[in-house]
Amino acid sequence: MTLTAVDYVILALYFAFVLGIGWKLRKSVTSAGEFLTGGNKVPVWITSLAFLAANLGAQEVVGMAASGAKYGIMTSHFYWIGAVPAMLFVGVFMMPFYYGSKARSVPEYLRMRFDEKTRGLNAVSFAIMTIFSSGISMYALGKMFQLVLGWSFDASVILSALIVLAYTYLGGLRSAIYNEVLQFFLIVVGFSPLAILSVQKAGGWGGIQQRLPDVMTHAWKHIGSADANPMGVEAFGLIAGLGFVLSFGYWCTDFLVVQRAMAADSMSAARRTPLIAAFPKMVMPFIVILPGIAAMALTKMGSGYALPPKGDGYDYDQALTTLMAQFYPSGMLGVGLTALMASFMSGMAGNVTAFNTVFTFDIYQSYIRPNASDRHYLAVGRVTTIVGIALSIATAYLAAQFNNIMDFLQLVFGFVNAPLFATFLLGMFWKRATGHGAFLGLVSGTFAAAATHGLSMAEGKGAWLGNLHTFPSQMAQNFWIAIFAWSSCFLVTIAVSLVTTPHPDEHLRGLVFGLTEIPREEGVVWYRRPVPLALLVAGILLLLNLIFI
Repeated sequence: MTLTAVDYVILALYFAFVLGIGWKLRKSVTSAGEFLTGGNKVPVWITSLAFLAANLGAQEVVGMAASGAKYGIMTSHFYWIGAVPAMLFVGVFMMPFYYGSKARSVPEYLRMRFDEKTRGLNAVSFAIMTIFSSGISMYALGKMFQLVLGWSFDASVILSALIVLAYTYLGGLRSAIYNEVLQFFLIVVGFSPLAILSVQKAGGWGGIQQRLPDVMTHAWKHIGSADANPMGVEAFGLIAGLGFVLSFGYWCTDFLVVQRAMAADSMSAARRTPLIAAFPKMVMPFIVILPGIAAMALTKMGSGYALPPKGDGYDYDQALTTLMAQFYPSGMLGVGLTALMASFMSGMAGNVTAFNTVFTFDIYQSYIRPNASDRHYLAVGRVTTIVGIALSIATAYLAAQFNNIMDFLQLVFGFVNAPLFATFLLGMFWKRATGHGAFLGLVSGTFAAAATHGLSMAEGKGAWLGNLHTFPSQMAQNFWIAIFAWSSCFLVTIAVSLVTTPHPDEHLRGLVFGLTEIPREEGVVWYRRPVPLALLVAGILLLLNLIFI
């Protein structure tokens, strides 16, 4: 790509704006609570867009375009099956426990519901996961700058890390949330024209269907068996692995997104946050997946556009940036690059703010220095932000081993979020679940994930313990890793809980369904009530799946 002065000005304005938000909010950050949790003062429309944008990191935008090129319209399942239903569930059923318990983090809720060791295990595993996820975002941006601007990968990673560090260090969580709203609009404005232009160049949806195999343009038609589709997954693996375990495990238990809803200014706003976010979430496949599908169609056309090769296949992660180089003129190219930068900022800042909260409150305050002053914890939160950025730089280089960063990300989620969802499901809806059961369940789930990965192979990777099964794709392997991890945690938690002593009912009030009063919002207009909103989203979701069946 050749950038003009206009493109650089657009990028510079964006950098100045995000840093300005952090600078503007710095005076309002006077305590550890303000820095790490936002002080529960954020309006619902802000938390809703931030709830969505926190998941729109570089791995989402670049990775979903890559998956569109690799797997076709089946990638939409990551949204219509693998996100929206779980977003409805967390808003209607789970948010009253999170917000009502006054927990400052997901691990802190686990301490209230179970015990300290369960909180500690989740805090450590979640902290590791956020570093990996942040590193994936950093890798994606480094590759983009390397391809687009010709910069070295190392210089690109360091520069982008410093920008994120500056505004999160200054303004904390609220700075990250307000920047995520800005980043959401930039992503929509920056990539919607690319989707339109690339699809038009490929002859519209009809032209794409003519140039690609039928399996690439249907979401449900070819999931009767694992061999019938490029994702290598059958209906059960898709619905149970992605639609249930990975989806609910991420959206219902991952503190990165839950933290945005918990920053809302009321219980009602916290419950509506994921429901409102579900509306734009359903539209995102047309913005981030469709360009990848069009990129593969254009490659098949031999029209001068081609995905770069990598190994025996294509470098799918470069689908989006290669399209930008092909279709965006000066000025629009600057907007597109700014949108990519915004997606990186969104993902990395979200992970870093979740990391510093969990480390400060659930690790440092709990185990290292429990009775320090609030000013001390504020300083620790800021130092942890720096440490989190540094660790993310290190993990960015691990992502280079995958030709699709979404494969890598789903693998990480399978190890951490999949067993955790089983713990939360039992903990919130079965009062008999005990701390010993939850802890041993989480441990067994992680070991089950490691054993599945170590005893199977996909695309030449894995099987470091011996190959008992070969999966058609890395994504199919990820789904089954998640299924085995969840199942192991679920069964072990039940078995151990039945032979150990549960907490008394008095201890569980506000933490468990049946012992907690769910707020009723009678007399409130329907679009401000969780259940009618959820039903409306569900109806639109069903229609989308029928259209692309």
